[in-house]
Amino acid sequence: MSANTTARTARRRTLRIAVATLTAVAGLTLTACSGSDVAATAPADQSGPGTAVESSGTDSGTEAQGSGDEAGSGAKTDTKADAKGGAAAKKPGGQAAGGGGAGSGVERCHTSGLKAVFATGEDAAPDPNAGGSTTTSVVLTNKGSRSCKIGGFPGVDLKSENGGERWSLARSSAKHGSITLAPGDSTDFTINVAMTKEDKGFYQPAFADITPPNETKSITVKWPWGTLVDQRSATHPATFVNPIG
Repeated sequence: MSANTTARTARRRTLRIAVATLTAVAGLTLTACSGSDVAATAPADQSGPGTAVESSGTDSGTEAQGSGDEAGSGAKTDTKADAKGGAAAKKPGGQAAGGGGAGSGVERCHTSGLKAVFATGEDAAPDPNAGGSTTTSVVLTNKGSRSCKIGGFPGVDLKSENGGERWSLARSSAKHGSITLAPGDSTDFTINVAMTKEDKGFYQPAFADITPPNETKSITVKWPWGTLVDQRSATHPATFVNPIG
């Protein structure tokens, strides 16, 4: 074999070895890529760092969604509560109107819980010369231990010394409301009176029976003034009762 032939043979062997080496390296590279792809597509229930990361990511997503649902639910609940609170505030006697409502659940004033007296101060005395334009006042005081509500027309019956002559006073056409009396509080009503000094056609009361509105029992008080024009049979007497409140 010549020297040239020997050199060509050596070069072919070198090329084959080089090609074989490149082929082996390429095969190893393809195997590594294939293994990485398999690991990336592994099911979530397999153990391993990749699964743990995916599981952790899923949990975080679930918690975030849950927090959003809770916030939304809280907002809806608060809206409903506000609506109910607003509706409750509009109801009559409600707690938001005035810290419990002064008139809410308060019973009317009963005769047994009231005290009645004529106002007899210096300015309270009716003018005996004023005719039908003068008035006298009756003061009603809540002597009970609880608040009570009162309003409207009381009944007033004047009666003579022996009680034989009675006069049930007419009522005015004035409008009225109602008020709440706390224990010890007072209110009053007025009686228009036609006073007289004549010795004829007069009526001399000795007592007055005061019946609170919507009650049947009365409180008897002494009449502190003089004589009245006797108009017991008159259609429009000048002596009449005005309402409470």
